[in-house]
Amino acid sequence: MVDLESEVPPLPPRYRFRDLLLGDQGWQNDDRVQVEFYMNENTFKERLKLFFIKNQRSSLRIRLFNFSLKLLSCLLYIIRVLLEKPSQGNEWSHIFWVNRSLPLWGLQVSVALISLFETILLGYLSYKGNIWEQILRIPFILEIINAVPFIISIFWPTLRNLFVPVFLNCWLAKHALENMINDLHRAIQRTQSAMFNQVLILISTFLCLIFTCICGIQHLERIGKKLNLFDSLYFCIVTFSTVGFGDVTPETWSSKLFVVAMICVALVVLPIQFEQLAYLWMERQKSGGNYSRHRAQTEKHVVLCVSSLKIDLLMDFLNEFYAHPRLQDYYVVILCPTEMDVQVRRVLQIPMWSQRVIYLQGSALKDQDLLRAKMDNAEACFILSSRCEVDRTSSDHQTILRAWAVKDFAPNCPLYVQILKPENKFHIKFADHVVCEEEFKYAMLALNCICPATSTLITLLVHTSRGQEGQQSPEQWQKMYGRCSGNEVYHIVLEESTFFAEYEGKSFTYASFHAHKKFGVCLIGVRREDNKNILLNPGPRYIMNASDICFYINITKEENSAFKNQDQQRKSNVSRSFYHGPSRLPVHSIIASMGTVAIDLQDTSCRTASGPTLALPSEGNKELRRPSIAPVLEVADSSSIQTCDLLSDQSEDETTPDEENSSNLEYAKGYPPYSPYIGSSPTFCHLLQEKVPFCCLRLDKSCQHNYYEDAKAYGFKNKLIIVAAETAGNGLYNFIVPLRAYYRPKKELNPIVLLLDNPLDDLLRCGVTFAANMVVVDKESTMSAEEDYMADAKTIVNVQTLFRLFSSLSIITELTHPANMRFMQFRAKDCYSLALSKLEKKERERGSNLAFMFRLPFAAGRVFSISMLDTLLYQSFVKDYMISITRLLLGLDTIPGSGFLCSMKITEEDLWIRTYARLYQKLCSSTGDVPIGIYRTESQKLTTSESQISISVEEWEDTKDAKEPGHHRSMHRNSTSSDQSDHPLLRRKSMQWARRLSRKGPKHSGKTAEKITQQRLNLYRRSERQELAELVKNRMKHLGLSTVGYDEMNDHQSTLSYILINPSPDTRLELNDVVYLIRPDPLSYLPNSEPSRKNSICNVAVQDSREETQL
Repeated sequence: MVDLESEVPPLPPRYRFRDLLLGDQGWQNDDRVQVEFYMNENTFKERLKLFFIKNQRSSLRIRLFNFSLKLLSCLLYIIRVLLEKPSQGNEWSHIFWVNRSLPLWGLQVSVALISLFETILLGYLSYKGNIWEQILRIPFILEIINAVPFIISIFWPTLRNLFVPVFLNCWLAKHALENMINDLHRAIQRTQSAMFNQVLILISTFLCLIFTCICGIQHLERIGKKLNLFDSLYFCIVTFSTVGFGDVTPETWSSKLFVVAMICVALVVLPIQFEQLAYLWMERQKSGGNYSRHRAQTEKHVVLCVSSLKIDLLMDFLNEFYAHPRLQDYYVVILCPTEMDVQVRRVLQIPMWSQRVIYLQGSALKDQDLLRAKMDNAEACFILSSRCEVDRTSSDHQTILRAWAVKDFAPNCPLYVQILKPENKFHIKFADHVVCEEEFKYAMLALNCICPATSTLITLLVHTSRGQEGQQSPEQWQKMYGRCSGNEVYHIVLEESTFFAEYEGKSFTYASFHAHKKFGVCLIGVRREDNKNILLNPGPRYIMNASDICFYINITKEENSAFKNQDQQRKSNVSRSFYHGPSRLPVHSIIASMGTVAIDLQDTSCRTASGPTLALPSEGNKELRRPSIAPVLEVADSSSIQTCDLLSDQSEDETTPDEENSSNLEYAKGYPPYSPYIGSSPTFCHLLQEKVPFCCLRLDKSCQHNYYEDAKAYGFKNKLIIVAAETAGNGLYNFIVPLRAYYRPKKELNPIVLLLDNPLDDLLRCGVTFAANMVVVDKESTMSAEEDYMADAKTIVNVQTLFRLFSSLSIITELTHPANMRFMQFRAKDCYSLALSKLEKKERERGSNLAFMFRLPFAAGRVFSISMLDTLLYQSFVKDYMISITRLLLGLDTIPGSGFLCSMKITEEDLWIRTYARLYQKLCSSTGDVPIGIYRTESQKLTTSESQISISVEEWEDTKDAKEPGHHRSMHRNSTSSDQSDHPLLRRKSMQWARRLSRKGPKHSGKTAEKITQQRLNLYRRSERQELAELVKNRMKHLGLSTVGYDEMNDHQSTLSYILINPSPDTRLELNDVVYLIRPDPLSYLPNSEPSRKNSICNVAVQDSREETQL
């Protein structure tokens, strides 16, 4: 141990405690050596090299000085030629000797000395061990030829008039210019200069050839025609342009030989330069060049960053972006790493887009490419994810890196980002606007199960349209549906508004009802000036302030509207009889012209809420009907507001005490204890009081807690909602939460079954035969295909199989491409679908962005494409509130005091209300609900001449009492009729008739033979349906499932459904209409200071709950 300690060396002096106290006195005696680095750069040669070559700015100055010297030498040569007197005779001495004045000689000698010294110095500094490489360089040889004779003439005066080809210095000037431009680009950090350099080289090469030819011919013709410089210029231009007039020609053989040599040089050099220029031009066309700084500072532009640009995505963006009038002067710069597609190139060559859209091939992760796009001057940057990738997480990672790169390069540029997976959203929380695809997709699918066609409602609201789709159609429903599709969400400050200024100090519901009654606009939400949160229908307790921002639904914004009183219209004798029919157009008295709408104002000064339009029911039915509609109060009366404490279980609809107790043991209200991803909005919803074991989540397998193996055995009271997905991703959270929100009545909660694979056996076990809805989510593994539009092939065929096996099942499908919606519930010989296909083509030819809206599955809300919501991100550039309003409507965000989207169905007991305006008043005065639209279902009863659509045999039989016999015969047969099995007598008679016709074959005319063929086809289709039904029933029996309730023939193909957004006040209500409502937040009505009133309030809640689905 002692030896080890003795081997430890002592500490250096600077680390000893004594030295720390007494100072570093022993530092001078230390044996350390100071080392200086980079001594090689302190030598004289290295300092010169740093000044002349390495330093960009000093090197640029040297190049500029050298270029000026060469130009000066060429200028001195021209001066010498102009001052020289023409020589007499044709002696060869005139070629070698010239007349040069002494001052001119002195200037040329000075230039030659400086040039030669600089050339030798640069050669010395760039010497790398091979001296011949420096000597044999063409610039060095030209410098020796032009400078050495002048230096020799200093020591030998007789050589002062010796001819020196100084005009060859133009080639040295060209070389200096190229080096100068390279140093200039290095100094200003400009790398995209290949095109500029090549153009400069081409121009300088051509000028040097012309200048050399001019000076050479002029000098060689001193012994010939004695041409001056202008004649030589004329000859060179005529010769190089291949015109060749022949009036000026060289005489001597030397000048002729020189011309031949120059032409040969030109034929070799110029084509090479042109080829390189053409190649660079093609490459620049592929990469897109640059967006100039001058344009970026004087004009407005936005940048679109995508992984791969498809024609559909491009057209959706351009059509939606330029649909807004104030964006017409904006430019769109597309930054994409891939080469431009052929279809995209063809579209961008259209004059309408070629002047607005600039395509740049580059990556958003490179600052150089962001600089080319002038990202720091852009008004906004849209970053879109590639949804066609197999690995959607990888696509999100690329989007995140692009967003980070743009934020790092241009921190002040607003970011509009589209993300696919919700778990990746928190990485781009800094972005100004974010749309998560899976969040919106699953929320719309969930609400489609509660409020039919919510996806269609949201899609139409976020698309820009003027409501002119379908106006040329002969069908009334298409006109109404197309006109109402033009409604969008707009905003305006209350005190600046003609619509809402008079309602300052009044309740929100009062303002909403009267604004709709008077102007036809639907007020859906407000925002305080000092608050960023938007409140949808804050309820009757909310008092409107002058500084409030109002959000309303209308055919156009108020700034583009002109107002006309009814008194003025009566004077002009404008007929309004067109709107008094039973089926009126959705927006009353609208005159649309160039984006401006004139709305007739009703004279409401002498009319009360209980006026003639709200008459009481007749005396005979007074006891059977509800009382008259109460007026909407200007300020809410707390005693008249129907509220309840939703935190207690007494708020549920009429339930027995036993059911209440059982439900209390089962459910509780609260926030989900776990969040599946960061950034999910907490939602107050129904929860199980005890966590279910994981083994009990398998519906098709029994466990120790239960022995059920199919949905039927569970005995669910409500119908199922089946979700067919590929994986149980985090996005399913947004499907479950809206279906379990606290404002949904407990008795209306539907069981949710997640089906990760959908063979027939699993479908039958999970209860598909008695399910309310089946939601089919597009499979991620099939989104990438060799042909883009084939990405939906598997989903479409699977849904078609479900449709054929379970025709009564309500199937809601999500597709990748909107164009594939025409294949949903496909019938090859359906005349109605063929007519809609023609209508879609006509609307597309008219330039409509919503040509697909008339497809029956989309109009009915049975199919949608998430790509249609891309316009939501584009609209946010003009309407920054659209994403927030959409999230509130879908239930993705919950803000205290903000309402939620729900629906109610019009029954026979509600038809006494008659019109949409009276329904609006009834809802506002009783529950505070604000209706925003109607989902209407009609039967196809149009004549063949109107729509070329035939009706089925059953419809003909049902309506033959109301139609003429001749009219029946024209509509008697239809290839799509498949419901004859619902009428056994009719089926038996038709089979007997078919057998009887088959025995009389030769006696029938052509028309009768056609009927026979049609009838046989109907029999064949019916037998096919029966075969499918037998297949399903046999499989159910094999699995031990009951076949009761399997309705194989209930097909709804004879009906059509569509949406009327914000219909006019005089729109008639029809039976089975579903009305979309924005209901106030019930929690905002909870009493804070009067707990004793809780029981009385909850007693009123029972009456309120009965009116949730029925008025």
